Amino acid sequence: MKTEPDVFSFEDLIQCKNRTDAWQGVRNYQARNLMRDDFKLGDKVLIYHSSTTPPGVAGLAEVVKEAYLDASASDPKSQYYDPKSKNKPHSWVCVDVKATHRLKSFVSLSKIRDHPKLASMLVIKRGQRLSIQPVLEKEWDVIVSLGEPIFI
Repeated sequence: MKTEPDVFSFEDLIQCKNRTDAWQGVRNYQARNLMRDDFKLGDKVLIYHSSTTPPGVAGLAEVVKEAYLDASASDPKSQYYDPKSKNKPHSWVCVDVKATHRLKSFVSLSKIRDHPKLASMLVIKRGQRLSIQPVLEKEWDVIVSLGEPIFI
């Protein structure tokens, strides 16, 4: 799950009550479908900081509540407001995630690009700009190994 740390960082997630928050504001249908159809209770999540120098994996989390309607879509006061959702049912969803591990070593995008076992990871492919992307178990294992997670 990608986030911009100046908007909502992994540390912000840690500061939330129970280190848990709704992953709101996803307004891409493909990313929405991944959350709605594929995210299950207990799924592990990489929290990836984008639009920063350097970008990379900042921490680990897990899904603690499966997909439900994202109320921010129909709230005019929300930064994630979708005017098309104001007067009709909408299809935007969110999931709740809980921070589980800090990383002793930030796993930068350049480390990901340079690692031969991560050559197929979607985050390094051209045109892959989704805020949510699937990660294969073997890729997860490499990232975890590089990051040296610390339970929080």
